Amino acid sequence: MTTNEMNLTFSALSQNESFARVTVAAFIAQLDPTLDELTEIKTVVSEAVTNSIIHGYDGNPDGKVHISVTLDDHVVYLTIRDEGMGITDLEEARQPLFTTKPDLERSGMGFTIMENFMDDVIIDSSPEMGTTIRLTKHLSKSKALCN
Repeated sequence: MTTNEMNLTFSALSQNESFARVTVAAFIAQLDPTLDELTEIKTVVSEAVTNSIIHGYDGNPDGKVHISVTLDDHVVYLTIRDEGMGITDLEEARQPLFTTKPDLERSGMGFTIMENFMDDVIIDSSPEMGTTIRLTKHLSKSKALCN
């Protein structure tokens, strides 16, 4: 199979979270993932994009969220990046139920969900420089329709 990739950049507006989720799902659909796999990937995209918008940019719509997806055989490589505030204590941020926005009723489960739904999660973040999340998902029954 030929490697296939896409890149997407959009404004850090909460209404773009569903756009990102659906766009990534449509691109990945060519590998014929199971419904569970597709749901897990959509959930992870929602979590990461929401984190960028709410935490990275603190709701500033001038920020940009960048998504790249690479399909290689039956593996999905997903990168979600922002140039926002970054994470000062990554280990603390990865703890279940930790949130910097309790007033917004945030559950603090975003990174935990990502780690449970994906095969590999790498988070790089620097204060005032932004955050990059690299996610890998091995699909169970890919038919590799993209030639």
